[in-house]
Amino acid sequence: MKKLFALLALASVTQFAAAADLVGNVKAAENKVAMCIGCHAIPGYKTVYPEVYMVPMLGGQSAKYIENALKAYRKGDRKHKTMQGIAGSLSDQDIADLAAYYSQQK
Repeated sequence: MKKLFALLALASVTQFAAAADLVGNVKAAENKVAMCIGCHAIPGYKTVYPEVYMVPMLGGQSAKYIENALKAYRKGDRKHKTMQGIAGSLSDQDIADLAAYYSQQK
């Protein structure tokens, strides 16, 4: 039982360390941005669901900000039904890739 607990503890620490060390791949993100550009690439765009909301431009935002925002939507800490649905479909690697891509845009 002690061995099993030790193995489980090691596996969770290893998984956490791997997630913390994710590096975004800008090239991989080029195939993932289609769901973003429909709203975030239109200057001055406003959405009306679930309420009137000014959609932010993502280009040039810091990677850490984008990553934190997407994880907060995925977790439900940030409230916007559309973004929660989109972020819920993203893996940690997808989020890192998107954050890297948009942080390098102007």
